[in-house]
Amino acid sequence: MTRQPLSVVRFLRVLMALLLAAVATGCSVMDRSRSAAPLEAGARWVILPMANHTETPQAGLRAEVILESLLRQRGVQALARPPAGAGADLMGDLPDRRLQADSQRWAAEQGIRYALTGAVDEWRYKVGVDGEPAVGVVLQVIDLQSGDVVWTATGARSGWSREALSAVAQKLMRDLLGDLTLR
Repeated sequence: MTRQPLSVVRFLRVLMALLLAAVATGCSVMDRSRSAAPLEAGARWVILPMANHTETPQAGLRAEVILESLLRQRGVQALARPPAGAGADLMGDLPDRRLQADSQRWAAEQGIRYALTGAVDEWRYKVGVDGEPAVGVVLQVIDLQSGDVVWTATGARSGWSREALSAVAQKLMRDLLGDLTLR
């Protein structure tokens, strides 16, 4: 067997790397907005209940726990959780718009500046031989002083068959929160 010139081997390696990068980026979709001005990491924040639009029990609660950890890693330390509401159903899912509105009102009354909320649209392992994990979320930061949505992000990501659903969710939410400008 003849030896190929070194430049052909390099070309094939670069081509393989580009192909792998294209496949990896094809597994996620993200749309983000940037806040007009940096938000204060030192202000008081709250994570409001996440709406669960999936068939997976407690998907919203799972997302909230991951978001809390990621916000703390970004420097948000004054982070509150609203008191448990009466609107949760028997499966333990966090509630509808009414409970979210009640939680937002509670946070504003407490003098909290920013609220992170949103919805979980997908949280499952896909059906099939591989059973890939798939996550879809919508995130919003609301300035409770003005009532304005000051930042929003939407994203979906699927992982490989041996990857944990929570790991895919954490990667997605970390990427989405990466565009949240804090000072």
